[in-house]
Formats: sequence, C-alpha cells, structure tokens
Amino acid sequence: MKLKSLVVVLCLIIGGQLVKAQEKATDMVKDWERSKAYTKEYLDAMPESGYALKPTPEMRSFAEQVLHLGDANYAFASAATGTKSPIGQGELEKTSDKSKANVSKLVLESYDFVIDQIKKAPEAQLDETTKLFGKFEMSKRMALAKAFEHQAHHRGQATVYLRLAGVKPPQEKLF
Repeated sequence: MKLKSLVVVLCLIIGGQLVKAQEKATDMVKDWERSKAYTKEYLDAMPESGYALKPTPEMRSFAEQVLHLGDANYAFASAATGTKSPIGQGELEKTSDKSKANVSKLVLESYDFVIDQIKKAPEAQLDETTKLFGKFEMSKRMALAKAFEHQAHHRGQATVYLRLAGVKPPQEKLF
C-alpha cells in the first residue's frame, strides 16, 4: 500500500511540474519584451561599420545574422498563431539597406509582431496543436517557445561579432 501511495504522490508532483512548464501568455509576453530589450542592446552596441562584419567569408554579416533572427520571428509567430506574416519568408535578410538604423528598425518590429500575436491569442488557443512549417507537430505554445529559443540562439551568435568588432557585449538579461 505504501508503494501505491508513493506512486500517486510522484505522479501528482510530476503532473504539477508539467503544468508549471506551460508558460502563460502573459509570462511569454514579458519574456519576449525582455528579449527585445536585450536584442536592442546588441543592435545599439554594434557600431555602424560592424553591421557589414563577417567573421569568415561564408558566414552571414552581423546585419544578415540579426535580420535572419527577425525573419524567423515573423515565420515562427505566423506559423504558431495562424496569422499571416506581413513579411515574406526570408525577405528581411534580402533587404538592400543594411544600415544600423534600418536593420535595428526591422528587427525590433519583428519582436513587436511576435508580442502582438501572443497578446491576441486566447490562452486556450495556445494549447491547440499545429504543424510548424508543415513538418513538426506541437502545441502553438511550444512553437512560440521554439521561436524564443531560435532568437536567443542567433543573438548569442552575435556575441562573437561584437567581440570581433572590439565591443563588449551587453550584460545578460535573464529576468
């Protein structure tokens, strides 16, 4: 009987942890707003001349790296919420104006799009299943978590670009 009770308690604890893992939309918005501010610090820290910096010839420039981040923000949020993206897939990275001002504007607007889509989505809708990019079946909430992971990954890569430009990267913003 003790073993059965222990199993029930463990199931309740694990189940409770899974519920906690399902981040509420309001918390997601706060995370995205914080991430937008952090990305802005990266964009501001890189001097204008560093936007063309390529660590190696086959790599993206800093501008292309952060524009890719912005492209993906639109693509993930659009796929996760079913909202048509105002930007065609990959269009930001193709822009001819890779100036600091334009790139910063475009990338920060991509964060606004994600934040707006999360705010508009009813909480229950985020638990609906979607097929991300026609391949990966997951909840819409998880698709947005993947978007968050992607932008953090590419912002992290931008740290190397800042260092190569002789710039100290912004202080981490975990909270």
